[in-house]
Amino acid sequence: MSYLKNRKIAVLAADGYEQSELDSPVKALKEAGAEIHIISLKTGKIRSIKDHEWSDSIPVDKTVADANSKDYNALLLPGGVLNPDMLRGDKKAVAFIKSFFDEGKPVASICHGPQTLIEAEVVNGKKMTSYPSISKDLKNAGAHWVDEEVVTDGNLTTSRNPNDLPAFNKRIVEEFAK
Repeated sequence: MSYLKNRKIAVLAADGYEQSELDSPVKALKEAGAEIHIISLKTGKIRSIKDHEWSDSIPVDKTVADANSKDYNALLLPGGVLNPDMLRGDKKAVAFIKSFFDEGKPVASICHGPQTLIEAEVVNGKKMTSYPSISKDLKNAGAHWVDEEVVTDGNLTTSRNPNDLPAFNKRIVEEFAK
């Protein structure tokens, strides 16, 4: 299937991303024809977490300092506990995320990934889901949090955890094709 042919997707991640929450959506997006760029805070490689342990590394295509949202059709924000915490502490990463919302482009985030959306101040009034432990953070930032496997509100698609990846992947291919 080539639903996403000629689509460039930015995947913003840092050390400590949840391996399945990057690998599985990236595989689905590539199978749908998308070109994927891994964007991070540093050059070289970033390491994943799997089963609460450090795991595989992937090469970074561009640093967030060198990336421009105008070069991409959509943004994917995988979860993990460390990953969003590192990203939300970086002003360029937060500005990169916010620019996708300013441009009305699709954004997808899973698990703890929405923590970066709080920092970018883009969740107010949005219906969304996440890993349950950050539901209060999202509510306090003005989101309408629900416990559902995948939620799309406007340009934002969110999901709870790795168990929801099949539904999340299907939805983001649909949303990124629009």
